[in-house]
Amino acid sequence: MTSHVPVEGHAASGSKPAPPATLVIFGAGGDLTKRLLMPALYNLAGSRLLDETTTIWGVDHTGGSDESWRKSLSDTMESFTKDETAEFHAKHIDPTAWGFVRDRLHYLKGDFLAPETYRAIAEKIPGNAVFYLAVAARFFAPIVEHLGQAGLLKQSDDVFRRVVIEKPFGSDLASAQELNKRLLAVADESQLYRIDHFLGKETVQSIMAIRFANGMFEPIWRRDFVDHVQITAAETIGVEERGAFYEPTGALRDMVPNHLFQLLCMTAMEPPVSFDAEAVRTEKAKLVQAVQPVQPGDAVRGQYRAGTEQGRAVPGYRDEPHVAGDSRTETYAALKLTIDNWRWGGVPFYLRTGKRMTGRRTEIAVHFKPAPYRLFRDTPVDQVAPNILRIMVDPVQGMTTEFNAKVPGPSMRLGAVRSTFREDEFFPQEPNVGYETLLYDCLCGDATLFQRADNIEASWAAVDPLVKAGGAGGEPEPYEAGSAGPKAADELLARDGRRWLPLDGD
Repeated sequence: MTSHVPVEGHAASGSKPAPPATLVIFGAGGDLTKRLLMPALYNLAGSRLLDETTTIWGVDHTGGSDESWRKSLSDTMESFTKDETAEFHAKHIDPTAWGFVRDRLHYLKGDFLAPETYRAIAEKIPGNAVFYLAVAARFFAPIVEHLGQAGLLKQSDDVFRRVVIEKPFGSDLASAQELNKRLLAVADESQLYRIDHFLGKETVQSIMAIRFANGMFEPIWRRDFVDHVQITAAETIGVEERGAFYEPTGALRDMVPNHLFQLLCMTAMEPPVSFDAEAVRTEKAKLVQAVQPVQPGDAVRGQYRAGTEQGRAVPGYRDEPHVAGDSRTETYAALKLTIDNWRWGGVPFYLRTGKRMTGRRTEIAVHFKPAPYRLFRDTPVDQVAPNILRIMVDPVQGMTTEFNAKVPGPSMRLGAVRSTFREDEFFPQEPNVGYETLLYDCLCGDATLFQRADNIEASWAAVDPLVKAGGAGGEPEPYEAGSAGPKAADELLARDGRRWLPLDGD
């Protein structure tokens, strides 16, 4: 275990409360609101990061009242004390923190497509407002257009109006461009906060700190020293009850141009001139624009079949609820990216994501070029293990470095060793569902962790050939549930003389 000394003066407790604002949640009765937004607001309240005058309005098409919504959410919060598998789990709910949120909850029944809904909202918002679209993607543009038509997006020097949009930001390049066109017709880009909850994870945010705050890393973070990079987001769960959503979406659309590309950006972007939001987002956009469109020959699609997961039999994807018996939707995607710029020219980036995998792991693994073998030619050393820096995002958060050292003894023998840093063993851990920082930043007007229109469109452009090829109805390669994925994914790296890091264990 590596020892560490913390740097003083960077505690989260030094943050100031967000400014006064009204948070309007479209989709008040939805799963996202219950599972993630309310726990995040509860945690922010517990950290005293919400202003005393904060007000929360929930809007949905079903009937309800302030009291019925408060009771429903209170019951849901209490259920999290008994559900250890939930994103948010607590031994008990602090009555003071939850009381702060509960007492500020108000409910409005309204049709998302009816002008009178927005007239009613306008009567309840005196100043600053954040409109959170926790709704199906088909409502994104209509809601923002109605907000604009009702004058709810008008700002002044003293009043801000912002819109938070969940993914998916389109389903292909054309739809992403159309969505951006409609949004930007009624709102300024600075008002739009396209949220990706991956960027709410502390380890993802710390990638820039690892790269740019340490002189030992940045000088070798380039093609002269890096052999290749692997970015993985693997899940052990299947599609579960989300078949109706997943069928027209698939692993590629669901994960690659958003989650995985955001990890790619943090890993490969150039140093920004500052940590100002636009400086960071500009470098991200430039990086994605340098990604060459991925051709079908550099990608693999897979679909899980029945198998065994953690000792229990699980069904194949085609046997899941709301999934077609002859479905060709992929539950696994792997691809090889090339970035056409000076830093990364010639360095392949391999991305993979899948469901029902042998292990749950989200990580970035930077594989460095091997040291010259000549020095060890006349010794018992038969190989030199590659140096790997692994940034662990989920479920463990931290970083490992793998390098070679001499094995004690009279002869020259090398052994691969590892130094590990785990966030939970060093930094105090605060309750977090991944939305706290994102909500707080939006209230404060910091767009650093949110996606800009040019980044979104460049990401879709990079995978557009794959989206079109998948739409042609190609059969995904089957892989057994509980395995590491289809064999073709191994062959994708094997043809370059490389292999994936294992998903099970270390």
